Amino acid sequence: MSPAMPGFSPARQRRVLPGFGLTMGVTLTYLGIIVLIPVAALVVKGAGIGPARFWDILTAPRTLAALRLTLTAAAIATVINAVYGLLMAWVLVRYQFPGKRVLDALMDIPFALPTAVAGLALSALFAGNGWYGAILEPLGIQVVYTLAGVVIAMTFTSLPFVVRTVQPVLEDLDPQIEEAARTLGAEPFTIFRRVVLPVIFPAYLTGITLSFARSLGEFGAVIFIAGNLPMKTEIASLLAVIRLEEYDYNGAAAIALVLLVIALALLAVSNLLQSRALRYKADAA
Repeated sequence: MSPAMPGFSPARQRRVLPGFGLTMGVTLTYLGIIVLIPVAALVVKGAGIGPARFWDILTAPRTLAALRLTLTAAAIATVINAVYGLLMAWVLVRYQFPGKRVLDALMDIPFALPTAVAGLALSALFAGNGWYGAILEPLGIQVVYTLAGVVIAMTFTSLPFVVRTVQPVLEDLDPQIEEAARTLGAEPFTIFRRVVLPVIFPAYLTGITLSFARSLGEFGAVIFIAGNLPMKTEIASLLAVIRLEEYDYNGAAAIALVLLVIALALLAVSNLLQSRALRYKADAA
């Protein structure tokens, strides 16, 4: 057993970053200024409205229609991304083919591309004279100014969350585990369900939750393709902006607070399920 280096205690060895107290203080201060204070201000503003006024704002027909459209479109987009994102992550990890690096890089385009630009591009493609719209509209399928357009815009902007959370876990998965299950006679779907899915489930659930939360707050890509028709294709975030333009700060704060509460509730449920999955995995090991 080698002697300990002079001047190094076990407590110091656990601190990888130099000046841990200072760096932690800076990061927490930055987090508080950028995230916690704005969120707290929104909560305080929403709480100051009063229960009666708050309920009147949320139960207004236009608000209910906007929230219903937002939740429905976000749920559909999340289901699409949950399936497609998992398949894309699987393809990028398990197969080698020409252009793989290009395809991998394309997955990050929704992160890099301004959402307003994405909305303009989608509107141009699915319009009646666009590349896709010229094919779909003669068949009686209209995308622009409909729920389908909102879903497509949300799907585009939130796709990378599922791919990028599942992909590194699949890369770290030991292939010998699957080989062992295969030698024991397990079918491919059984191997995926009993071996692969339990390992990737926490990350997969995180990606799905982030995708849904991102869709709830999407604005730029949606407003160009949705048409923003009140009671039909008006999303909740746009309605909050309209209320701000009308100097109805209470109405805007109430709508924004509802979206915030939904997002936080989803994150809380996701963390709870992740902790249970990790605990189950540890017990099984």
